[in-house]
Amino acid sequence: MDMRTAFLSIALFAMAISVPLRAQVGQDLKNAGEDTKDAAKTGAKKTGHAVKKGATTSTNAVDKGATKSTHAVKRGVHKTATKVSDHTQDTSPRQ
Repeated sequence: MDMRTAFLSIALFAMAISVPLRAQVGQDLKNAGEDTKDAAKTGAKKTGHAVKKGATTSTNAVDKGATKSTHAVKRGVHKTATKVSDHTQDTSPRQ
C-alpha cells in the first residue's frame, strides 16, 4: 500500500466517523433548545399561578380588613349613640 492510498483510507475513515458525530451534536443542540423552551414555559406557568394566588390572597385580606373595619365603625357608632342616649334621658325636658 503506497502513501497515497493510506492517506485516502485514513481520510475516508475520518469522514465516516465525523458524519454521525455531527448528527449527534445537532441532535444534542436541538434537545438543549427544547429543554430550554420547556423550562421557560414551566417557569412562566408557575409564575402565573403564583401571581394569581397572591392576588387572590391579597383580595381576601382586603375584604377581611374592610369587614373588620366596618364592624368596628358600627360598634363605635352604637357605643356613641348609647352614650348620647344615656345622657339625654338624664336631663329633664325643657318647658
